[in-house]
Amino acid sequence: MNTFSALFLGTGTSVGVPVIGCKCKVCTSKNPKNNRLRSSIVFKSKNTTLLIDSGPDLRQQALRSNLTHIDAVLYTHCHLDHVAGFDELRAFCWNREDELPLFGNPETLAALERMHPWAFNSSVTHRGYIRPSKRPISKQFKIGDFNITSLAVEHGTVETHGYLLELPDSKKVAYISDLKSVKEESIEDLQNVDCLIIDGLRYADQPHPTHMSVEEACALGEKVSAKQVILTHLSHEVEHEEVNERTAAHISPAYDGLELNF
Repeated sequence: MNTFSALFLGTGTSVGVPVIGCKCKVCTSKNPKNNRLRSSIVFKSKNTTLLIDSGPDLRQQALRSNLTHIDAVLYTHCHLDHVAGFDELRAFCWNREDELPLFGNPETLAALERMHPWAFNSSVTHRGYIRPSKRPISKQFKIGDFNITSLAVEHGTVETHGYLLELPDSKKVAYISDLKSVKEESIEDLQNVDCLIIDGLRYADQPHPTHMSVEEACALGEKVSAKQVILTHLSHEVEHEEVNERTAAHISPAYDGLELNF
């Protein structure tokens, strides 16, 4: 069986944890697993390193994790906590001759170009600049070793996707960092997934209009018969060890620096 790994660069919500000015038990916790940079993840196979989202903490995340090479970036959506580290991608372009592929839905790719028009100017060829290549996603596509299925989800008014990743003859892993619900067309794709990495912003007694609660994420895992559920995009209302106490054995919270092998 082919294998690959997932490294969580960040597991926090848009403001990160600790939150500026907050003195709650999570923000002041001594447990490093409660310190969360903005959500991002790296999937790595034998020949392919894939970064999902370039959030505002990308430089810090890359230095901490010794991430020096990526083959492509895959975007979930265009909210700032998932794209604001775009300029840090320069460091991944200095030692490559070809352009850096950026995969995403049309809305996200258009937003990146509006925000950084200089990067998409074909007349700018200096090696110190980002040299992006826009790659609109389809339902099923391939990046290096990875076979990928895009998963349409509901996350407010912005077009958002999760992704199902696998290698030939490997486990199937879904990553959906931001959602309130999965569109029906994508539920079937998630059936019997080996690992569901899913948005679990906070508990159901504090519902959010565009994010799943921990309880909603667990219910989705049960609905699709996920063998393992990993919660990410966690707010400061969620304490790491408390999640472990409140959920089933196959469900656990992610934390920055967590590495899983599939």
